[in-house]
Amino acid sequence: MIQNVTLKGVEFELRELTAADRNTVLAFAAALPAHDLLFLRRDITQTKVVEAWIAATEAGAFTTLLAEHEGAVVGCIALYTDPLSWSPHVGELRVLVADEVRKHGLGRWLVEQGFRIALDKGLSKLTAQMTIDQKAAITVFEELGFRGEALLKDQVRDADGKMHDLVVLACDVANASARIEAYGIGESA
Repeated sequence: MIQNVTLKGVEFELRELTAADRNTVLAFAAALPAHDLLFLRRDITQTKVVEAWIAATEAGAFTTLLAEHEGAVVGCIALYTDPLSWSPHVGELRVLVADEVRKHGLGRWLVEQGFRIALDKGLSKLTAQMTIDQKAAITVFEELGFRGEALLKDQVRDADGKMHDLVVLACDVANASARIEAYGIGESA
């Protein structure tokens, strides 16, 4: 599956993650501010972590899409599900966007793709986590129907040893997707 979209005059290609993407994903992760990675459960700047992510994607635990611009990965969305858990109806969205393409609406568009994937998988709830200082990201998620459900104090520790709080946002997939479709949110510009 390859999909092209133009957002605010910039063209992006969206495609599924493959094993051949290991080095491009590592390069993408290494270029991101370290703070942007704190909400992830694992450090995706590490080769073994990216290899495990690719394996989990191939096994179906993750659906991972990469956004490319001019041949470089500039964003990604991963939807994690666990059909063997007590919450097989819940998916966790993880979205990353490179600094140089922020403000083009790529993050919002990636979250909208996450809704489409969630609907295809029959999920009824999505969650997302981020540090509380990521105001722009929180705003995007809230505009798309997510609401705060939890604040996890001192949940992550950065490389300097500083503790950070995480906010957990959640939404009803069907309601948020219907709202997106009804208002034409997500139509490329």
